[in-house]
Amino acid sequence: MLKVYNCIVTEHDLRLVGLAAFVCVLASFTAINLLRHARKSSGRMRSTWLAVSAISTGFGIWATHFVAMLAFTPEIPHGYNIALTLLSLVAAILLTGAGLAVSLIPNWRHGPWIGGAIVGGGIAAMHYTGMAAFEIAGIILWDPVLVASSIVLGGVIGAVALPVGLHGDQEKWKIGGALLLTLAICSHHFTAMGAVAIIPYPTIEVSQSALPAGWLAVGVAIASLAILALAFAGVVLDIRDHRRSELETDRMRDLADASIEGLLVCDGEMIVSVNRSFSDLTGLSTGELAGKKLERCVPDQIARTELLSRPNEPIETELRHRDGSLTPVELILRPIVFAGRPHQVVAVRDLKARKEAEQHIYFLAHHDALTSIPNRSHFNARVDQEIAAMTPGNRLAVLCLDLDRFKEVNDLFGHAAGDKVLQLVASRVSALLGQRQMLARLGGDEFVILMPDVAGPAEAGRFAEIVLEALRASGSGEPSDSHIATSIGIAICPDDAPDRQSLLTHADTALYRAKTEGRNTYRFFEAKMGAEVRERRMLEHDLRLAMTRGELRLAYQPQQEAKSGKVVGFEALLRWKHPIRGEISPAVFIPIAEETGAILQIGDWVLRTACRDAASWPQPLKIAINVSAVQLYNASFVQELHEVLLETGLSPRRLEIEITETALVRDFNRTLAMLRQIKALGIAIAMDDFGTGYSSLSNLRAFPFDRIKIDRSFITSVNSNGQAATIVRAVLGLGRGLGLPVLAEGVETSAELQFLQDEMCDEVQGYLLGRPAAIGSFRHLTHADGVQEASDDLTMPSVKRA
Repeated sequence: MLKVYNCIVTEHDLRLVGLAAFVCVLASFTAINLLRHARKSSGRMRSTWLAVSAISTGFGIWATHFVAMLAFTPEIPHGYNIALTLLSLVAAILLTGAGLAVSLIPNWRHGPWIGGAIVGGGIAAMHYTGMAAFEIAGIILWDPVLVASSIVLGGVIGAVALPVGLHGDQEKWKIGGALLLTLAICSHHFTAMGAVAIIPYPTIEVSQSALPAGWLAVGVAIASLAILALAFAGVVLDIRDHRRSELETDRMRDLADASIEGLLVCDGEMIVSVNRSFSDLTGLSTGELAGKKLERCVPDQIARTELLSRPNEPIETELRHRDGSLTPVELILRPIVFAGRPHQVVAVRDLKARKEAEQHIYFLAHHDALTSIPNRSHFNARVDQEIAAMTPGNRLAVLCLDLDRFKEVNDLFGHAAGDKVLQLVASRVSALLGQRQMLARLGGDEFVILMPDVAGPAEAGRFAEIVLEALRASGSGEPSDSHIATSIGIAICPDDAPDRQSLLTHADTALYRAKTEGRNTYRFFEAKMGAEVRERRMLEHDLRLAMTRGELRLAYQPQQEAKSGKVVGFEALLRWKHPIRGEISPAVFIPIAEETGAILQIGDWVLRTACRDAASWPQPLKIAINVSAVQLYNASFVQELHEVLLETGLSPRRLEIEITETALVRDFNRTLAMLRQIKALGIAIAMDDFGTGYSSLSNLRAFPFDRIKIDRSFITSVNSNGQAATIVRAVLGLGRGLGLPVLAEGVETSAELQFLQDEMCDEVQGYLLGRPAAIGSFRHLTHADGVQEASDDLTMPSVKRA
């Protein structure tokens, strides 16, 4: 190294050495800069930029060499062979071009290293070709060690220079590559020059065609100017690309910020850039995220590994916010080229709204929309789960609840009030539940309670009493609140049934027993209940089909004046003849029709049929029709009455509807308004079965009745029970005092008729006067020319019955 140092210090003009170093730096920087442009280009443009970069590098090596040779002052006549000098330039351009081309081979990790080594070889080829062009009056001797060292230095440093210069987009890598390439050129040249020893030999003459040093200086100046021009072009390209990159970056950032989804660009697990949406999701700015690990936002290591290893596949995970909260997100990674290098872009979709919607959908699928308590499917799954987990000795109770007369709440107060009642029931009963107990709504006004781990039936019974008491309590003060009552059926697993379906069936059977035995109470399942409930349900089923099958019919029973025996009208009575069971009593099927709601359809049929029949009679006899409380509280009942009168042509004065006192007490104001509307149509109203149920003198005063009907239970006892006779006399006197005609039902004997005639009863009805029959049996009454009185023929059937 001392020999090289002595060569530089003692045998070179240091000013020109400095100029050579400057030219070398400038050429190296230009070469690296143009090579990076070539890498960003494609097709023909890449080849063009590669050629320009090769020319710049070749000229730089050549100019550095010959400027340094101009600085070499051996003080012996010397010159330069023109052909070899030009050949050295061509060798420098071609070999460096080959090395640069190798460094840009796509997807070859070792390309820049091998390409740099080739460039080092080009430096050596140019130098020693240039030294071969050096003619001097003497003999040139070479130190083989320094020659080998110069070649190794150029190759090794050159092999490092290109990978560094092409590594990243930051300026430090570009400058580092340029300095290393400069070092490769300079270290090779001056080491090689240190290997030269010149022995003057006067007999050796420099050829006349050799290029003098002055002319070489001109050539070097031209080459330097070319390098300067290329360097300037490189700077212009740098500035243009920088501006274009800034514009492209701004445009991409604007596009990314306009995206609803979060976007972040990563280099492996290192965050490079993010958009505004991602910043909003994390609560962190771009500056706070850039340069940080992906772990900062995505804490799940498994999710990060899957994301990086499975591009273009959605990964669901959680995103950490600045405050530590986690947001469900979906990540999709795609490889991109960002700033000229491979990166990954990750699209981040906020799943919070979707997850909430999924949870809401799941809730709706498993809960009742009105009361927010579990629904049938949720309850069934829970019961199956509890039964499967039962161990020997454990018991499970199911309590089926059905609100009593809930339909009347809807009819009286409307469906909105009914909904409030259902919500109130759910709220009150839910407040009573213990751990692991469940209340579910099966539909309508049917609820069910699950009680796991009950000690026995007594515990289930005590809980049923608590439920009944809670529902009886007055709460909101609304009119509908006072109508809350329920019947409860209880079944125990495994005592009554081993599976869910049988358990619910048995609890439902017990519920029917509770309803038939007074309502507002609870009953346990008993084996004998099954047959009774099946019987009742069969009747319900057959009753729904009875009208379409033509099994229902009307029978008519005459009503006549007690004194004169004159027939004044008929009462229409509903009959059901079952094809298998035969005649079924109205006392059996009418309550079923009212509970199931079938009474509305049946009642409408009775009303239309009876009015149509009565309208066909030549005699203007009255027709009396019983109306259920369910019909009376139907909001469209008055309109239906009006439509029936218009369709049949029956005069309203000939129609009389009969109402029991029980129907009056359910809603005083609504009943009064309904009856007044009926009266406005000109229809008469009779109080049926007076003396039973909720009899009250205030009802006679408050409601617009046209007639009172005494229940048959009093008439059958007038001759044998003094109290019954006294009650009948009192009612008859009450009617006369109020100006209301009184009709006695159930007259079956002559003695009963005589008693009523003696007490001046207005009208009578019963088997003594005529059995209920088809209207054709009374044609002699409905189609008589004059006023018809009761005849012996009409009363004979009752005598025979007696």
